[in-house]
This record gives sequence, C-alpha cells and structure tokens, in this order.
Amino acid sequence: MTTPERIDLHTHSLCSDGTLTPSELVAAAALRAVRVLALTDHDTVDGCEEARAASTAAGSAGPLFIDGVELTCDWRGREIHVVGLDIDPRHEALQAQLTSVRQLRETRLVAMGQRLDAAGLPGSALVDQILAESVSATRMHLARALVRSGQAKNTEDAFERWLRRGRPGYAPAQWPELAATVECIIRAGGLAVLAHAQRYQLSAGGLRELTARFKDCGGAGIEVSIAGISPGDSDRLASLARRYGLAGSIASDFHEPGIPWRPVGRFDKLPDGIEPIHEELLRRHR
Repeated sequence: MTTPERIDLHTHSLCSDGTLTPSELVAAAALRAVRVLALTDHDTVDGCEEARAASTAAGSAGPLFIDGVELTCDWRGREIHVVGLDIDPRHEALQAQLTSVRQLRETRLVAMGQRLDAAGLPGSALVDQILAESVSATRMHLARALVRSGQAKNTEDAFERWLRRGRPGYAPAQWPELAATVECIIRAGGLAVLAHAQRYQLSAGGLRELTARFKDCGGAGIEVSIAGISPGDSDRLASLARRYGLAGSIASDFHEPGIPWRPVGRFDKLPDGIEPIHEELLRRHR
C-alpha cells in the first residue's frame, strides 16, 4: 500500500545539467516537504557529498538523502538511462565507469559541435565553453547554449531542431552495455532503476524486451510515476512492473525551477499492485 507523500528519486544539480547547486536542491526539496530525495546527476556523483551534508544540516526539516547517479548505457544500439539508488559514491568500479562515460560524453559533444558548425551554427565554440565549465557535459548544456545564442526558442526547440536523433547536430556514442551498467550499480551496493522508459520510442514489444532484459540483468525497479508522463504510458509501465516483478519509482527528473509540471518532489501515488522502491530505501536507512 502506497502513501501520498512527496518522494523524488531522480533529480539533477549543477554538477551535471541541473541549474541548482546540490545544497540548493536539498533546500528546495525541504521547502516542498520531500520525505526521500535522491540526487542522480548524469554520470557523476560529485554533488552527493554536498547534498548529504545539506540534508544532515537541515535535520528533521530536510529529506532523507539517497546517494544516486543516472548512468548512460546501450541496449541494441539505443541510448538507455539507468538510475542507481543508494550506491557507494566512492566505489572503485563505479568511479571507473563514470570517468569512462564522461570521456565518451566529451567526445560526443565535440562531434556534435562540429556537425552544428557544418550546419552554419557556432557549434564548436559553444562546446568549448561548455567543456571548460562542466564536469559532466550533456546535450542539455548544448541546448541551453543554443537558446542563449539565439539558435532556438527554448531547450525543447533546440532538441527538436538540432540535437535529437536524425537532426543536424546529433552524433551517436558507444555507451557501455546495459548488463555491465546494472552490474556496476549492484556492485556499488545500489538498486538499479530503469529511467523514463516511455521516452525511448520503442514499440510495445520492444519495451517488453528491454524491461525483461533489465530484470534479467538484476534490475530492481522502473520509473512508473514521473513528471510529464501520460496516463496511458504510466499504465503501460505499471503493467510492465507487475509482469516482471519490478518495484515502482516516483521521480521528477528535476533540472531547474520554474517548470510547473516538473517540480522537485512529486506528490503522487503509485498504481495499485506496485511495490514502492522507496520502501526498500527506508528499510535500508532505519
């Protein structure tokens, strides 16, 4: 039985492509009475220590903080994201994978800059500035830079016009395999959660195959309640969770304030018959 409380197990800070510092993120979560908060920056755990300290300093007014990360990986040539919850940020194998993937991110972003150059945009100049300022550079950084330079109305427009698969600025990358990524999370003591599966543009059969493979690899959960998801997609993901015995995760995928449909700390219930993964996190931290 789920309870109507604010849980957020997928957020980002300035350490990847969010706009708040880890401390500011924790403060924003505290203002919204978030009970459990995970910081899951893209392929970096650099913000976890600061966020944990801020949560501890807030005492009972702050959330239970969970060390997390969002890892980028590959399944059948498609980029997939897996959230690791309650990981050991200092785990040696995890650190090695994070370093490797960030290098892949930089190489990819350089290639995207060059493709934007060929399309008549100042892509390489924008990428050079991003790499000088960011530890874990993402396409979101480039989308924001395109907006600032007047090449797009907003970040959604930047992705749609320039950065999505098939657009002039898109470049692929050879990410680590799904199985190796899930294993890395488990070895670091964490729970692996399949992130925003509704975004992967898979057929119903393809999504079932991905979910089954994720479970076979040792996956523990799937994001069922996430900002921006349609009721139909939520129902489909809940059905997959039940079918493959995965716990459900509640998440905002928060990046920045001011987006009304994606606040930090979502007030939502999971569908009936779905075990909340935050209950396992609470058991671990009693």
